[in-house]
Amino acid sequence: MSINDQSAAGPVIIAGAGPTGLTLASELRRGGADVVLLERRPNREVEGSRAAGMQPRTIEMLDQRGIADRFLAEGPPSELGNFAGIKLDYSTLASRFPYALNIMQAETERVLEDVAAELGVAVRWSAEVTGVRQSGGGVEVCVEGPGGVQTVSGSHLVGCDGGRSTVRKLMGAEFPGTDATMVALIGDVELDEPPQRPLFLERHERGLITVIQFRPGWYRVVTVERERSASPDDPVTIEELRASARRVAGADFGMHSPRWLSHFNDAIRQADRYRVGSVLLAGDAAHIHLPAGGQGMNMGMQDAFNLGWKLAAVTRGNARDGLLDTYHAERHAANADILKVIRAQSVLCEPGPRIGELYDIFTHLVGFDDVNRYLSTTLSGLDIRYPMPGELPLLGRRVPDVDISSREGAKRVYDLLKPARPVLLSFSATTDVTKTAAPWAGRIDIATADFLSDSWAVPGVGTVPAPSAVLIRPDGYVAWTSGADPDLGALHHHALTTWCGPQRRG
Repeated sequence: MSINDQSAAGPVIIAGAGPTGLTLASELRRGGADVVLLERRPNREVEGSRAAGMQPRTIEMLDQRGIADRFLAEGPPSELGNFAGIKLDYSTLASRFPYALNIMQAETERVLEDVAAELGVAVRWSAEVTGVRQSGGGVEVCVEGPGGVQTVSGSHLVGCDGGRSTVRKLMGAEFPGTDATMVALIGDVELDEPPQRPLFLERHERGLITVIQFRPGWYRVVTVERERSASPDDPVTIEELRASARRVAGADFGMHSPRWLSHFNDAIRQADRYRVGSVLLAGDAAHIHLPAGGQGMNMGMQDAFNLGWKLAAVTRGNARDGLLDTYHAERHAANADILKVIRAQSVLCEPGPRIGELYDIFTHLVGFDDVNRYLSTTLSGLDIRYPMPGELPLLGRRVPDVDISSREGAKRVYDLLKPARPVLLSFSATTDVTKTAAPWAGRIDIATADFLSDSWAVPGVGTVPAPSAVLIRPDGYVAWTSGADPDLGALHHHALTTWCGPQRRG
């Protein structure tokens, strides 16, 4: 199959319409790819909101598409940033969004579904993937629904179908990791006798408890114990949550009228492969973990932002198939790093006095600016760095959303990323950079602007001199940059060719 024939292979099929699948669907549509979005659930209302927070980098990515305000309207900024329940101070982060957003997963999904619908994607409910066959550079997917079993053909299948992913099993990926050592019950309930102050992972001899009012009229209650009396697959009841709260904290706070009840544990696993041919994984299908520090939904949405533009470029025929290998290389490593941090938090979440003493020490350490800064930049998602050739500190990092001045007037760098295309931004008076990129003019946006600041703040690095030019990928990460003397060879032969496809001739 030639590079220009790949767009004829059919739509991208996505299994799972949670935050990851919906984000991916929108990114693919922005990139010009057709999408079939399948969801085994009959509707969105049947489950509650396991995730309850959005990290700064996720908000930034939505801002890059001009839709962050729609999510900010659903939930207020909050102090949910934490390390194993120890509050972190996000206010010093070098971001326009130095806070976590108090937004429930159900609210996030509703807004994401609206965005996807506006881009032409409709969710096919009660549609469960049961089989897949790869052939001829595409996939044939067996889908079971109310009308029976049908085959859907496409260019690729992406499993965004959760921790028990059918797609992961069908593609033969291994799922190594660590088994559970504790169980947590979670409930969104009303309380007649709420605690005087929020219990943010309060430790007791028998276990841990969290009681936080997320919205007026109801609270999220989480208990953590060594074992669960019920079977692991049994549904959680309000009586079970009450009993667990009494065992741990000595009170059930008069809980009643549950909106949603569930359970989770601290098992941590990561798929060994995010890609097998034309089948890929993202979100919980690729990694599961204890929901410590509010990472799960955010990791999945960042998977989708990384994969979406690459997969769209391949299906359009603008990039070679090998571009998809960078998805595994980048996101598997980035997710593995954050899983290490989550695994460390899981130790601090274990019940018992010995861990309590360690927890007290960590609480003290987080009070130091350098420790808070390190953990905040890590858990906020702002310190991700993808491997890129070169030594300049901006390479592989998310581009700061600095103010710039162009012919159209004052604007922000993220304004340039709304079309979800690569952007070559030059601050230099020379035209050599834009001439080098001219053969890719149909695939990238070329912009010139003036500095409004001589230095850029980069989380995890500090303050760096502003570049003379920068190539920004659609997901907002820097693929090439330069100082006063641009390396045009690196721009042409590596950066543009790798991320924007081979140069067109003639």
